[in-house]
Amino acid sequence: MSAPPEPETALPHDEDLFTPGHRACAGCAPALAMRHLAEAAGEDTIVAQATGCMEVVSSPFPESSWGVSWIHDVFANAAGVGSGIEAAYRSFSEQGREEFTDHEDTNFIVVGGDGATFDIGIRSLSGMLDRGHDVLYVCYDNEAYMNTGIQRSSATPMGASTTTSPPGLESQGDDTTKKDMPSIVAAHGSPYVATASIGYPRDFQEKVERGLEIEGPTYVQVATPCTLGWEYEPKDTITVAQLAVETGLYPLFELVDGELEDVREISDRRPVREYLETQGRFSHLFEDEEGDAVIEQLQDFVDEQAEDLGLDR
Repeated sequence: MSAPPEPETALPHDEDLFTPGHRACAGCAPALAMRHLAEAAGEDTIVAQATGCMEVVSSPFPESSWGVSWIHDVFANAAGVGSGIEAAYRSFSEQGREEFTDHEDTNFIVVGGDGATFDIGIRSLSGMLDRGHDVLYVCYDNEAYMNTGIQRSSATPMGASTTTSPPGLESQGDDTTKKDMPSIVAAHGSPYVATASIGYPRDFQEKVERGLEIEGPTYVQVATPCTLGWEYEPKDTITVAQLAVETGLYPLFELVDGELEDVREISDRRPVREYLETQGRFSHLFEDEEGDAVIEQLQDFVDEQAEDLGLDR
């Protein structure tokens, strides 16, 4: 059995900055991530959010779950919009306009799913990083385009079944490895890059807080399982999220100025097979020897990654 989740430090519902009553699925990890993100950032925050599950469920006109300033952007340009807002505040503050002179106390955050981050919006994100905007980018990573029909993204792990990478006679699900987005962001010169998991909410919040404190474009990628697309029971969201970390498949670490500063070490790292068994999207891997070969390949990848990062305690 997995260890129990860390105690939450969330506000009472009537004080939430991401309120209940939205349209997210039961057991929705991205919705939990939005709640913890808003709490960590505080009221003096402006969020630019790309099209995706969290935009759709949280903002059906004329309602909103957001208790902070929030703007919806298309899939491709959330980082550009967030950059523009930050640049405008900075410019007006430098001009001495009274309503903007408290710019230093305002948090600028861009939110996108893995599709909007790894794929469709990567050009906009690259520009934000290259220009050096003082913006925190938060990617909620549920490893596919869940809002539009569970199509694969470049965050989809090898072997996972999606509607555009189904298993069959010639396939064992997705045949590519997950894009290493944290390294791509770090290579742009970002001063702070971190991975987190909704299975460890306080760790996620601390990384959000640190990303906001550091000047320049920062990035936090949080693992957020999808009960619908991953095919598991809603009550198991935290267990699945923690298993991804405990097997080493989703390592938690921080990169500062491109260098590994901290990593969440694992005692008695569990086999990847235990994680895969919890989800219907991997069930085909347990049917024949070809599936076993994919599981072995994933385990070899995780073992190499664990050695590189120093995961094993």
